[in-house]
Amino acid sequence: MRVQMIHFLRLFALVALVPALTSCGDEEASRASAPLPKLDTHIVAAGDAGAGRSRDGVVEAVREAVLSAQTSGRVTAVDVDVNDRVVAGQTLLRLSVVEQQAGVDAARAQLRAAEAAAVEAERNHRRFAALAKDKLVSQAQLDQTRAARDAANAARDAARAQLYSAGQSAEYTVVRAPYAGIVAARNVEPGEAVAPGQPLLTVYAPEDLRIEVRVPQSDADAIRAQPGARVVFDRGVPVDARQVIVYPSADPLSHSVLVRVLLPRMDETVAPGTTAKVVFPIQRSDKMLRVPDAAIVRRGELTGVYVVKDGSVTLRQLRLGARDDGFTEVLAGLRPGDAVARDPEAALQALLKQRQMGGADHD
Repeated sequence: MRVQMIHFLRLFALVALVPALTSCGDEEASRASAPLPKLDTHIVAAGDAGAGRSRDGVVEAVREAVLSAQTSGRVTAVDVDVNDRVVAGQTLLRLSVVEQQAGVDAARAQLRAAEAAAVEAERNHRRFAALAKDKLVSQAQLDQTRAARDAANAARDAARAQLYSAGQSAEYTVVRAPYAGIVAARNVEPGEAVAPGQPLLTVYAPEDLRIEVRVPQSDADAIRAQPGARVVFDRGVPVDARQVIVYPSADPLSHSVLVRVLLPRMDETVAPGTTAKVVFPIQRSDKMLRVPDAAIVRRGELTGVYVVKDGSVTLRQLRLGARDDGFTEVLAGLRPGDAVARDPEAALQALLKQRQMGGADHD
């Protein structure tokens, strides 16, 4: 009887386990068949490159001077501030002149003493020269007076040079504008002690501005054939630049070419550091593929995008070209009609889920 009861309990447990196993299998099948989350995609299509190619650049001053201290001292006055317009030769800043003036006074005193010694040495040499004619002094004595005269003259010349140097140090206590322009930076305040080489002010000429951008080698040849550019700022009217310089060599790493665009004189002042878009009016007849910049994934040396096809996600490596207005040119890796995930983070999560489900994750 006891043995029959044990067999009955085992059979009951097995029967009870069957629905649980069936339920577990249904759950795994449901998870395996669960669709991936819907991703927002960009459909790659071939399009014209357009009548112009644009590059982002930053305005820089052709003439920009960082005025540094050429002597030590304490700042006594700063007569200008940032954005002030100045004329050539205008006094901008003053340093204390006490130490420098003391050096000038000492150098002047040394010069007076050296000049007196030179005059005395000249008189002594002439006296010995007259005595030597009558054979009253030896030739050796005459030579000694000549050497003493020459040494005194050399000491006088050195004292003059020392006085000039001291005077220059005193001149350096007054900082003047090297040319007409605008004050871009002010680095010191009255009362501060400065040392030689320390930056004090920065001045730039607003009429001499430029923008330097890098372009692919193919575009560089087209720009050489048709020099010119339109510069578009975030604010204001676009400016047409006629002076465009294309550098003769390409960068060995990026294989791009530097192009310098000289800005014409503008009614509205544009400060160095302002961002702008430079549009080159070059024609290209070929078709190009582009992807949104936000869709591009960069991991070390790998550059690619997530491609969505037949309900699966793959990471595809690309060879990219130039950037233009939020898009990047694709040189290799994609075909027209490919669907690229706009959000790489969401695509990565979908790819991880796909791997958990055992799906393919590469082309």
